[in-house]
Amino acid sequence: MAELAAAQPRNKRVVVYGINYAPEMAGCGRYTGEIGAHLAALGCEVCVVSTPPHYPGWRALNGYSGSRWTREIVAGAEVYRCPLYLNPDMRGFRRLLAPLTFALSSAPVALWQILRRRPDVVLVVEPTLFVAPAALLAAKLAGARTVLQVQDLEVEAAFAVGHLGGGLLSRVALGFDRAMARAFGRVATISNRMAEKIAAKGVHADRIQVIRNWVDVDQIRPLSGPSPYRQELGIAEDRFVALYSGNLGVKQGLRLVIEAAERLADDPRILFVVAGEGPMKPAVEEAAARLPNIRLLPFQPEARFSDFLGLADLHVLPQEKDAADLLLPSKLGGMLASGRRIVATAEAGTELADFLAGSCSLTPPGDAAALADAIRTSAHESPEPSRTARRLQLAASLSKAVLIDRFAAAVLFEDDGRAAHPAVQAEAAE
Repeated sequence: MAELAAAQPRNKRVVVYGINYAPEMAGCGRYTGEIGAHLAALGCEVCVVSTPPHYPGWRALNGYSGSRWTREIVAGAEVYRCPLYLNPDMRGFRRLLAPLTFALSSAPVALWQILRRRPDVVLVVEPTLFVAPAALLAAKLAGARTVLQVQDLEVEAAFAVGHLGGGLLSRVALGFDRAMARAFGRVATISNRMAEKIAAKGVHADRIQVIRNWVDVDQIRPLSGPSPYRQELGIAEDRFVALYSGNLGVKQGLRLVIEAAERLADDPRILFVVAGEGPMKPAVEEAAARLPNIRLLPFQPEARFSDFLGLADLHVLPQEKDAADLLLPSKLGGMLASGRRIVATAEAGTELADFLAGSCSLTPPGDAAALADAIRTSAHESPEPSRTARRLQLAASLSKAVLIDRFAAAVLFEDDGRAAHPAVQAEAAE
């Protein structure tokens, strides 16, 4: 932070525009909130146009409303909350209504704040790209630089998991996606494969930068003893806990976890603990009601997150096959920093598989039998020290202290001295 502060970010004005923001605990809202707070701590004037916190449960958190415009100060940033359509069953066409209604309700706010403040930078976070036209227009009128952070290739992912069909709608959506990506001055994203896909949309390699989502390795660390959650939840020390914590959504492959639990219901030692909110929660509740080896919990307090991740003997990281390389799970950093074992569903050659090589077990996406076998095997084997060391090494490479400064530099300075990733350069050359 000291090196970045020496580069004179103080008094720079930044408008952040995105559908998710603090105090959301899961997904990109967490990272966007930390970015806003970090820029404010550096001395920037930060204005945020967002929604009431609602993700991943798709309902406004206590104290917030999804139907009003409000203003508040969050960690030094001035945050304008705009209405959007919310429904706990956010599937199919409903999944489009949330970002569309936010884009409509927030456009006048964003236009006015950008034109009034004349910021140095307008940062748009995808999802959702629906807000890009208003942001780009206002930024052009105000003479501001534009930065797009791609947390999720939302258009491709929507088709991959069946939220949208093909035909004319597909061509229009993909055309809009390409046009918006090319219009930004800089595009930051969280994985090399996502960067390659962005380059394929016609964005020049020297405008793309890969900065992975980070983890606070000072906050989340391996526990020196048993997690206090064991006693609090009444879980015996000899039970093997397979933990999933995060968004209970379609892209996250929760049905595979349920199927694996069904296959392992005859093993009294193995317990699945699922914690989170999202559209798949009713399916998990139904499974927990009929299966003795599933325990469903809400999100746990931020202050105790390290203890909660330490509850796991094994973290389960499922992912839908068609969503591979369209996103990199944000929960991964915390899993690695906990030091606990991980089983992930990832095909060889995907970025997730390459990144995790030598650190955990991998099973094919969609193969519940393979996932169940991997969990059963782990339950009867001791952790391998070399794999534990590799997980902690990967967590260190995702250190928040380093990566959030790198991201701030990408936002604040037109030339931060970093070349595009070689994979992006190769894609552009072709």
